[in-house]
Parts: sequence; C-alpha cells; structure tokens
Amino acid sequence: MAIGLIIIGDEILSGKRVDKHFHKVVELLSARGLQLGWAEYVGDHRARITATLCRTFASSDIVFCCGGIGATPDDHTRQCAAAALGLPLVLHPQAKAKIQERITEMAVEAGTAPDLSSPEHLQRLKMGEFPQGARIIPNPFNKIPGFSFEQHHFVPGFPVMVGPMIELVLDTEYPHLFHREARLEKSMLVFDAMESNLTPLMEEIEAEFTLIKVFSLPSVGDAQTRRHIELGVKGEPVQVEAAFAKMQDGLKALGVNLLQQN
Repeated sequence: MAIGLIIIGDEILSGKRVDKHFHKVVELLSARGLQLGWAEYVGDHRARITATLCRTFASSDIVFCCGGIGATPDDHTRQCAAAALGLPLVLHPQAKAKIQERITEMAVEAGTAPDLSSPEHLQRLKMGEFPQGARIIPNPFNKIPGFSFEQHHFVPGFPVMVGPMIELVLDTEYPHLFHREARLEKSMLVFDAMESNLTPLMEEIEAEFTLIKVFSLPSVGDAQTRRHIELGVKGEPVQVEAAFAKMQDGLKALGVNLLQQN
C-alpha cells in the first residue's frame, strides 16, 4: 500500500495557477511519519480522469484527489469517480444539509431570505452528488463537503480547504499508520566528483543494507556554490548508521572531498 496524490485541473497544467497541494500534502504526511508514494497531474478531461481513477481504485493505495468536485461545466471529478466505480451519482443527505446551511448563512449575511428552491440553489446541490455509498469529508472553511469512497478521498482545489480537509481524513481514518516505522536520513556533500564514479559504491551499499535507500542529488553549482553531490542514505535507523559509515569509508578510499551534513 502506498499513499498517492492526484491533482486535477487545466489551470495547473497551463501554468495559470501554481500548485500548492503537493508540498502541503507532503508536509501533512511527514508530520505523521508518513510519506507520499506517487503523485499525478491530470487535466480537466473526463476520459483521462476516469481512466486514472479506474486504475487507482483497483489498487490498495490510499489516494487523495484535489480539484474538480464543483458543479460547473469544467468540474468532472465527481462524475468520473462514479463512472470508475460503476455507480450512480446521488445527492448525499448530509451534503445536502451542509450546502443548504451554507446557502442560508450567505443569505443572512446579505440581509435576504433564502429561497432553497431557486434554480441557482438547486444547482449548488449538485456539489453534494457523490457516488452512491460515499462518505462526506467536512469542510471547515465553507461547509461544502468533499467525499470519500473506500480509501480514496476527494477534496476541492482550493488550498485553503485542502489542508484542513486532508488533515481531518488522516487524523480520523489513519492514525493507526502514524509513525509505524522509525526512519532516519543522513547525507553529506561530495565536491567535484562524478556520479558515475560513485555508482559502484552506492550499488554495493544498497545490496548489503536492504532496509535503506541510497540517494544522490547533484548540483551544477553557481557563482556562490561549488559543483557538488548531496550523497546519503535513508531508511531503517540502525542500517542507516551502518550504511552511512560504510559510505564515508568508501568515499575516503576514493579520495573525494566531502563535507558531512546531517
């Protein structure tokens, strides 16, 4: 099982809006000892969204999906989720109550009497139509809920809503996964070396220590920074310590210039 993130919207792919969801989700997961296994960006294209959800529903992954759950013509996520599941869209009674509550609040703020049967308000109720059997995700910002089905969780595309709603899902549905695996990361800067020369050492370390991963992050440098590689290991703490010591010894044997970081 992995944790995945789907971010939906033409505005992200066109560059009209900068994605803020990815970093927020990584932050929320990291605070709970979890990490993102994969992420995908998908435009407002029904067939492509449906195909993506068909694939992810067939997996055992926990999936967070941001965007496209409104009721305008460019919002397709609710319909695509229903299609991927082979289920009808139905108005969720709790979602209906929350949407009507929000409509009433807005009317009171404007000093008018709410008409819950008006065409525009009936259109708003479509935001509460979810695949049959879905659970709602409360929205503390404006009360218009998202929804969950199995281990898929669908929230709006507004960053101000995404963080609190995903945090709520994590804390109510997955606390048993928090901090289950102790993890450690250690790295150092290696100056003026070629990755190809370091690869045999990295492969040897990964083969010997099966509970860690080696990582190599090269930087071409600039006027203030020398060309370097951040080289390190991450994973099970005991093996990280042993693997990192072997990495240091191996680099010294190669005669490279290094600076330990953390």
